[in-house]
Amino acid sequence: MSEKLKVLAVCGFGIGTSLMLKMNIETVLKNNSIEAEVENIDITSAVAMHCDMIFTSSEFYDELKDKVSVPLIRINNFLSNKEIEEKAMPIIKEILFD
Repeated sequence: MSEKLKVLAVCGFGIGTSLMLKMNIETVLKNNSIEAEVENIDITSAVAMHCDMIFTSSEFYDELKDKVSVPLIRINNFLSNKEIEEKAMPIIKEILFD
């Protein structure tokens, strides 16, 4: 895969919580030497965006799961880099090295 990984952080309006999540995803990716473009976005726009994976809360997971064809990662604690890393890295490795 020659281009950067494209990752979305999704919440209801694409501000607030998704911005926090975006910053923490970027930290986890940087700590794992993964180059990616991470964008925070609202749930309506996320469905139409091309990306490699989507992070969201439990609140929006059920709404998105049948509308997207990329890996969808449910994050319970947006401030937990440990949770983000544990849930994301196996999927990222599969995307990048498959």
